[in-house]
Amino acid sequence: MILAGLLLTAVGAVDLVRQFVPGAKRWIGHLAVLGMVIALGITGDAPLETLAALATGGLWLWAMPDTGAARRTFWPAVVLGLACVLAVLGVGERADAGPLSDIWHLQSPFGPIPLDLAVLVLGVLLFLLESGNLVVRAALAGERTWHPEDGWPRPDDGADDRAGGSGFKGGRLIGPLERVLVLLLTLATAYTVLAAMLAAKGIVRFPEISKDGESGARAEYFLVGSLVSWVIALGAAFLVWWAAHL
Repeated sequence: MILAGLLLTAVGAVDLVRQFVPGAKRWIGHLAVLGMVIALGITGDAPLETLAALATGGLWLWAMPDTGAARRTFWPAVVLGLACVLAVLGVGERADAGPLSDIWHLQSPFGPIPLDLAVLVLGVLLFLLESGNLVVRAALAGERTWHPEDGWPRPDDGADDRAGGSGFKGGRLIGPLERVLVLLLTLATAYTVLAAMLAAKGIVRFPEISKDGESGARAEYFLVGSLVSWVIALGAAFLVWWAAHL
């Protein structure tokens, strides 16, 4: 299970570095990610898993650039998701080795949280923050959906919003917050609140979508972006729930 956590941690961390660290200093951030993944691997006594995570992070940087079109649209994310599922399936045992194995005691309202599950949750959260934005943007580009023009911001897909040239980028904040909320509400089985939140988003966006006329382009853009974002969050919630119940 720790393999899935390390894979998601490496990918999510490098995307956060690309988003928030300027280009000239980005190598420092990547070194920090390298050190963090290695430290987690040593903690969990997972050297091979650490190497796989570092290689995956490098491949992700190549396949999902932060500018320009993704080289394989959203398919790298699908492969990563399958790899995480196989990692949880193939290594269902709890991590009981490593320097922290004897002193790791993390409690929650639902019981103790093993080290490998904590690493998985960390990786999931990091992935949802910025990597999810890249996946949604790649899906929109791959489907060649309508692109917002000046005066109409993108619908919370994490891509660069444009509101009359003001540089508004609310989607970069709304998208990650939405995915984290979907994750938390799903794990808490608060399905009524989750449904209300998703319905509220559609209501808020309805005035803009209604400007479509007969083309339906804005509605398609909203639906593709939102559904891909929700699938990412729900998939992450399922992965965490599944790993916790092994």
